[in-house]
Amino acid sequence: MNARCLGGELDTAQPLAELLTCQQAAQSAQGAPALALRLDRLQRLHALIVDNQIAICAAIAADFGTRSVTETTLLEIVPTLNAIVHARRHLRRWMRPRRRAVAWQFQPARAWVQHQPLGVVGIVAPWNYPLLLALSPLVDAFAAGNRALIKPSELTPAWSELLQRLVASQFEPAELAVVTGGPAVAQAFCALPFDHLVFTGSTGVGRQVMQAAAANLTPVTLELGGKSPAIVGAAYADDKAARSIAFGKFVNAGQTCIAPDYVLVPRARLDTLAQALMSRLRTCYPAVAGNDDYASIISPRHHQRLVNAVDEARARGARVLVHGDGGDAAARKVAPTLVIDPPLDILLMREEIFGPVLPLVPYDKLDDAIAFVNRNDRPLALYCLTNDAAERDAVLASTLSGGVTLNGTLLHLAQDALPFGGVGASGLGAYHGEDGFKRLSHARGVHQVGWFNGFELLAPPYGALAERARRWLAR
Repeated sequence: MNARCLGGELDTAQPLAELLTCQQAAQSAQGAPALALRLDRLQRLHALIVDNQIAICAAIAADFGTRSVTETTLLEIVPTLNAIVHARRHLRRWMRPRRRAVAWQFQPARAWVQHQPLGVVGIVAPWNYPLLLALSPLVDAFAAGNRALIKPSELTPAWSELLQRLVASQFEPAELAVVTGGPAVAQAFCALPFDHLVFTGSTGVGRQVMQAAAANLTPVTLELGGKSPAIVGAAYADDKAARSIAFGKFVNAGQTCIAPDYVLVPRARLDTLAQALMSRLRTCYPAVAGNDDYASIISPRHHQRLVNAVDEARARGARVLVHGDGGDAAARKVAPTLVIDPPLDILLMREEIFGPVLPLVPYDKLDDAIAFVNRNDRPLALYCLTNDAAERDAVLASTLSGGVTLNGTLLHLAQDALPFGGVGASGLGAYHGEDGFKRLSHARGVHQVGWFNGFELLAPPYGALAERARRWLAR
């Protein structure tokens, strides 16, 4: 190959283009990989993670400042390993051609759909779950028979450097490579003519990524965010709701794209649910400062944004409940914070919060809660906590979101048999499991003519037979 397959720091467009060209040339020369090679790539990825768990957790913790080993393991390593196991278990079936019916006019014949790899997939990963959101799309890319380039976030330099080294130890650059660098590298990366581009990040940046990809007609999967609501039903127990909401909101200090962004709660239960949440927080996080189970905010800029948002809510008259010792600014720790009945025009209610601050918004009727959700952009996730089937069905029928967990939070993301993705402003396309295999494949339709092709009897010059056939078929 003329192109060089590079593996180090790439900070200009030309080496990136050479690396992509190298992978595309290898894919073209070698064709669609057989099942055995796909399984081998997935197994090498599995070994890369399993054999380096301590180093992975340490690198991610170093990037955050504080990040629990347990959270990194349960929320990133385990779901990624599960995705690999799921893909390896089902890949043979996913790869089989799928028979399709042939209309009687075209018999005798056969037809089927054959899923083929697209080629090279670009993956742009964010900082909040740097392993999961880099390697989970990679599982689907490998299962579908593609090669891949990964661009981790510049906000996780320790993880990015480690991932680059680990990938280079297990994979040839023509199979998989990691490129590092800042925003300029990310922009150049997204402008490359990939066969598919997977981006996870903010809605604003997602628009820029889609615009860059459009110049090459590169198809995109955008996993964005938005204000994911949690709706508490009229009779759902406060302690159960608090347990689920606190888990979904405050793990990783709220830096989760599908975290509940605000809670819609019956007006009469606003205070009781707030107190149940505070009680749950005291159990989960006896302290904030010095607590290794409670994550730091990723950067000083993100930390200050959250502090300013809470100050604005307080200045505008919202009731603010701060858990415990109030946080640790030096360690970039924002204490879990509830904002009760906030004004709807403050930053906390206009933008995705992406931190451990949770507004509680009262509603009078379930229809009012549904209307509130529908006035905003389509969220990436929606949570409904109710044991009332009529309430559940009304919420599911009258709202639209990327995914849903009922009577819990976050857990739809961990289901490998369910598609994960947004809708509208929260994303485009879905992946995970078989849906990811299909998303990163080309569904190629194949029609095989049988021993007799009747349509060829109708070829020009058109005569009486063609006229009779025309009238009969068009009746």
